[in-house]
Amino acid sequence: MRWDSLQLGAVDSAEAVTPALFAQGAVVRRYDTPHFRGMTFYEVRARSILNRVPEASRMSFRWTINPYRGCTHACVYCFARKTHTYLDLDAGRDFDSRVVVKVNAVELLRKELARASWRGEHVAMGTNVDCYQRAEGRYRLMPGIIEALRDAANPFSILTKGTLILRDLELLQQAADVTHVSTAVSIGFTDPALWRLAEPGTPSPAQRLRVCSTLTEAGIGCSVLMAPILPYLSDSPDELEQTVRAIANAGAHQVTPIVLHLRPGAREWYFTWLAEHHPTLVPRYRKLYGRGSYAPGAYSEPIYAQVRDLARRHGLDKRVPSAPRQIIDKPRPGEQLRLI
Repeated sequence: MRWDSLQLGAVDSAEAVTPALFAQGAVVRRYDTPHFRGMTFYEVRARSILNRVPEASRMSFRWTINPYRGCTHACVYCFARKTHTYLDLDAGRDFDSRVVVKVNAVELLRKELARASWRGEHVAMGTNVDCYQRAEGRYRLMPGIIEALRDAANPFSILTKGTLILRDLELLQQAADVTHVSTAVSIGFTDPALWRLAEPGTPSPAQRLRVCSTLTEAGIGCSVLMAPILPYLSDSPDELEQTVRAIANAGAHQVTPIVLHLRPGAREWYFTWLAEHHPTLVPRYRKLYGRGSYAPGAYSEPIYAQVRDLARRHGLDKRVPSAPRQIIDKPRPGEQLRLI
């Protein structure tokens, strides 16, 4: 792996650690490599790793795992940006370049999965920041996390923009032999110029489509979250057609479109980006998002209808996920999985 030769570079002074992270005993590191230039990593020992999702969020899952906070993908629209302000960091450049790493994630997860109170509920990953962002190549937390979930035969799903998920393909297949595993790739648009501006730290849409194809061919069900659709930038009939066609050709089992939403934190950062790169669109965005974080139904519903129609035309509505892989010797709660 290209990360194996990384050397520890300059370490920030204690004064550079925010009060919130200092209280967690953060170890601050920078690495002398082009891949991590300008980035700072705060290694912390978390108190818990299985996070309960508030019922008010109306999510389809109740539990998540987030081994990182902050994200080097640097997507200008990321809804999770505001969470960095809870650490006394800003929602803009700090979110992109100052990443919190929960270095004890694997050992914590094994303990929490073994608790008598744990009921083996579905666990979602990649729902806040990407668990396969660039930092994962250095810290390698996901193999241990997947192994722990596999050994407990605990169902889980992963949403990512990262190609690094393919490094763990064999582990995903092993987990799929004993429990339900699903994956999804986020691809809101396929325009290369827009990708470079709006998602500068991510693998290209073409690379993500190849991830979808590879996972599907390997028997791991993969869908595509077509998100976000950016108003007046990626929402034309031609753009939507091109994106849905590419998703269908990649073998995705399903496509779910989501129009951009701009929560506090993401809203300010996105408008700053928009003013720099597409200043003529600022008044239209202010009108569209003038009453809140979500585009009004008068705008979003026709977009969703177009995507549904395109999905039908390209046969996505007729696809079903691969049949579950055969479950092998599922363990009782607290027992370790016996792989045969």
